Amino acid sequence: MRSTTTTAHTTTATHGAHGTTGATRTGRRTAVRTTAGVAVLAATVLATGLATGSAGATERAATTPTCKLSGLKVTFDKGGVPDGVRNGMSHAGTYLRFKNTTDHTCILRGYPGLGLEGTQHKPLTTKTEWGSTWYAKDPGKTNVTVEAGDSAWADLAWTQSGTDAVRSTSLKVTPPAETRSAVLSFDRVVDWGRLQVTALADAPPKIG
Repeated sequence: MRSTTTTAHTTTATHGAHGTTGATRTGRRTAVRTTAGVAVLAATVLATGLATGSAGATERAATTPTCKLSGLKVTFDKGGVPDGVRNGMSHAGTYLRFKNTTDHTCILRGYPGLGLEGTQHKPLTTKTEWGSTWYAKDPGKTNVTVEAGDSAWADLAWTQSGTDAVRSTSLKVTPPAETRSAVLSFDRVVDWGRLQVTALADAPPKIG
């Protein structure tokens, strides 16, 4: 509608000198108003689109269920890292892998719980440190969307010099927001019963 009005004023301006000046000024004012109106409209549409997109992402996150142990396969995994990179100077480590074995997407967020066990699954003193390990920087807590068949990863590290060490036979691993645990074979000497572990990420945390 405003574009049509601007065209009408421009056409009228061809009939005389006085009419041309007045009509041209009027046309310019109309054009400015039209440009401002279009800018406001564009900004409104953009803001609405961004708000809708943000709301959609929030809604999807809210409706995506948390991964449960029953739908996860928890294992140790080298993640393609050569053995020699991990072992030396009494330090050792590996990845914890949480594979989604269901047919739907789920979310993991935060750090896994850890517990060393001795013979007959007797609980041993365990000191779990959440954050960066000897080998990898902590990615921090974030929602990790795990699609069917995909995995979430955490880096696990410990020292094994024998200093005030415990001898474990297995390791209990509890996914975030879970009360049940997977039990993995873990025949290791662990100094002070101390384990370092990063937050879960959508790829193996980079070593080095």
